[in-house]
Amino acid sequence: MIELRAVSRCFQLGDQRVMGLDAVDLQVAAGEYLAVTGASGSGKSTLLNILGLLDAPDSGEYWLRGEATATLDEVRRAELRSRWIGFVFQSYHLIPRLTARDNIELPMLLAGIEPAERRRRSARLIERLGLGDRQAHRPGELSGGQRQRVAIARAIAMQPALLLADEPTGNLDSHTGGEVVALLEELNGEGLTLLVVTHDPQLSRRARRQLLMRDGRIVEDRHQEPN
Repeated sequence: MIELRAVSRCFQLGDQRVMGLDAVDLQVAAGEYLAVTGASGSGKSTLLNILGLLDAPDSGEYWLRGEATATLDEVRRAELRSRWIGFVFQSYHLIPRLTARDNIELPMLLAGIEPAERRRRSARLIERLGLGDRQAHRPGELSGGQRQRVAIARAIAMQPALLLADEPTGNLDSHTGGEVVALLEELNGEGLTLLVVTHDPQLSRRARRQLLMRDGRIVEDRHQEPN
């Protein structure tokens, strides 16, 4: 599903060039569950941005579902993001003035999906994620766990093949975070490819594959049975 070939990304910070990714090779099969760990500045966020088509490499190749993406224009990159990739962030990134239902339906609205189909999908997601009594509430009226469930529903509303989660439990208490992780793993069990960036060793140990990054490189790629 994913293949990176010698992907590099460099940033200019003042008069210093910083290597965000340094000739990274990576293959990810459909349905895998990966955790990406490493110290701040190790390249985790850069890798996530490349995989999510939010940024492009300076060199190397990124193939997503058989399509070479490194040199695509932004219009085509946006199309691929909308169709194949969902994002879950630590800070939720919900639109404050929209209700939970409207936040969930937003990517479908932008993709031109008909209102009846948007309502059908959002109703199914709201029921599945236990948001029925909160669907008319705005983000400021929801708990952290409820906001993250809305964000997950929004991320999978377009039925993506890949879900990228950046510190998805970072703003949650341990109990609520556990519920969010269980939901993400349930989605992975249904075939969704899941990649989680995290500093939490307990969360990373749950993944069947762990990548450790340092100085823009993947220095460890370990497969294991989840805890």
